[in-house]
Amino acid sequence: MTDAPVATLAITEPYAIRTVGLGIRFRRNRRGRRSFKDLLSGRRRRTRPDEFWALRNVSIEVKPGEAIGVVGRNGQGKSTLLKLVAGVLIADEGTVEVTGGVAPLIEITGGFVDDLTVRDNVYLTAGLHGMTRTQIDAKFDEIIDFADIGDVLDTPYKHLSSGMKVRIAFAVIAQLEEPILLVDEVLAVGDKAFREKCYRRIDELLAGGRTLFFVSHNERDLRRFCTRGLYLDRGRLVLDAPIDDVLERYNTDHGTGS
Repeated sequence: MTDAPVATLAITEPYAIRTVGLGIRFRRNRRGRRSFKDLLSGRRRRTRPDEFWALRNVSIEVKPGEAIGVVGRNGQGKSTLLKLVAGVLIADEGTVEVTGGVAPLIEITGGFVDDLTVRDNVYLTAGLHGMTRTQIDAKFDEIIDFADIGDVLDTPYKHLSSGMKVRIAFAVIAQLEEPILLVDEVLAVGDKAFREKCYRRIDELLAGGRTLFFVSHNERDLRRFCTRGLYLDRGRLVLDAPIDDVLERYNTDHGTGS
């Protein structure tokens, strides 16, 4: 299969992503629910004893075409930051501004319906991400070829392995023309050959001018894609610097690779 050309984006905006004093809190008790009063009161409401700040006072600016690696231990706010940028979560304080749309590789298999076939799920998921029926028709064969799942098109999605589900989801998201790509450790499930195929696609998207937000614990992958890093610890931005400096600081703090 010949990879399809990637459209090159004209960079006209001063930033792709900007956050100012960004913060969000969660309840430790998962059964707890926030009331409408809580949602409307926003930052004016005091933090309750069973709540904690997952992310707080994070201010960053990302220029179009930059490739940012987000570094930190598990539970330090990395995925939360991406979800705030994607609009999946709403901040309790501060602001997040995104110029243009996002192609989110976050919780990548979310939105798929177990009882629908693979074919129907491709149309459903691509449609939920804004593609028209005509656009999906035009891209369908390319999506299936990329995922290499032509022999299970009419199989219910629930019968697929986790690796095959990732193949389908990435193949769909990689066709979106959005200027910002958010990647959150999702490709760790795939086999090595397919993962490298996905990484080549990310290289192509970056060459076409896409902006990348990349969460990974793999230091080699972070160095491959990213020139700049954000180091998060306990929900705070510890360091915003070139990726090599960020990884060195992280490794010094924790005595391990990221």
